[in-house]
Amino acid sequence: MATETQTAEQTSQRLTDATTKASSESIKDRYRRVRELSMRIAAPLSAEDCAIQSMPDASPTRWHLAHTTWFFETFLLKERPGFAPFNPSFERLFNSYYNSVGQPFPRNRRGQISRPGLNETIDYRRHVDDAVTELLSESELSPSQLSVLELGLNHEQQHQELMFTDVKHALASNPLHPIYAEDPFDSTTAPKASPLRWRSSDETIVEVGHDGNGFAYDNEGPRHRELIHPHQMASRCVTNREYLEFIHDGGYRQPEYWLSLGWDAVNQHGWEAPLHWISQNGDWHQFTLSGVRPLVLDEPVCHVSYFEADAFARWSGKRLPTEFEWEHAASGDTTGEIFCDKLLQSGGVVHPRVTGDSDFLGNVWEWTASQYLPYPGYRPVGGALGEYNGKFMCNQFVLRGGSCATSSDHIRLSYRNFFPPDARWQFAGIRLAQ
Repeated sequence: MATETQTAEQTSQRLTDATTKASSESIKDRYRRVRELSMRIAAPLSAEDCAIQSMPDASPTRWHLAHTTWFFETFLLKERPGFAPFNPSFERLFNSYYNSVGQPFPRNRRGQISRPGLNETIDYRRHVDDAVTELLSESELSPSQLSVLELGLNHEQQHQELMFTDVKHALASNPLHPIYAEDPFDSTTAPKASPLRWRSSDETIVEVGHDGNGFAYDNEGPRHRELIHPHQMASRCVTNREYLEFIHDGGYRQPEYWLSLGWDAVNQHGWEAPLHWISQNGDWHQFTLSGVRPLVLDEPVCHVSYFEADAFARWSGKRLPTEFEWEHAASGDTTGEIFCDKLLQSGGVVHPRVTGDSDFLGNVWEWTASQYLPYPGYRPVGGALGEYNGKFMCNQFVLRGGSCATSSDHIRLSYRNFFPPDARWQFAGIRLAQ
């Protein structure tokens, strides 16, 4: 049996080899591009916007900018000869959950940190970026350094998505409903959703999990076989129009559709509609990053919890797919255009759009019925980076496919996102199965 160290080294080499094969872009250019996108996301915000924490699960934009920098400083630069930290106190302030590195500052108190300010945080990023660029220019990185760098870039892309969702929650909490940015999108010319169709799958045994080509997190493997029972998968996600039928039929008032914990959440939080929906003069509106606008009925419903997705499925007489059914269905259609980088390039704002059939990738994350558990034979990498995914395999559900806040080069069919079942602030939606 391989030792933990051997397993970590093998994983490091696999990630390095896969990354080299997967991309013709130089690692220096990729580092610059990813890091610049974070600053572009923060650009429309004031220093005050960047400091606010609107709930314990969200983090201030300034913290995201600093934490992603801390990652490179801690795991890539710290072991270099002559290394000197930008500020030694940042090791605790911007550690998220790596207990083997040190005692993290409490997550629910990140909004209480007034110093460093935004300007110093940006100086911190520049300092670390200069050091990483120097490292990349001096010599070839070792396989372990390359894998840490690639992990750090994917880690930053995850936080870029959180920057969008966290600041949206913060702005939505303001009764003035300030906008993040103007959106040229005209909802009156939006296309209609395609008719819902059902795609059948016979019983089969399929291979699921990452195939070794390109980067992947450790929780996406090992690749293994799963039995798929006969089922049907919806050709597209549930729309706002369809979800309104559930609301109008009293879905939030009928406990028979809800899991016990979900019904508790409905009553505790007073849920009556998805997060960011607003009832005005008898009509539904939706808070978006471009402000409050009338609900576009043919857009995919989003900002729903697992509990709401499951209740809607029960009300519909359907169910949520397992993550393996989802991966099997998505393997035949990997198109998708609604990603944050593509929206930003076209001048749009991050928000779900009406799309055609399938579109398994992008637009909205799709809740599955699968609890977030390790695959057969899973072993986390050794050391502090082993805390990245494995320690969260409890009381979470898997989402697949990415969203409008995800970068297009960050998602893949085997990607396993995960959140607690009451989480609503992500761009999460519903695809039905039966």
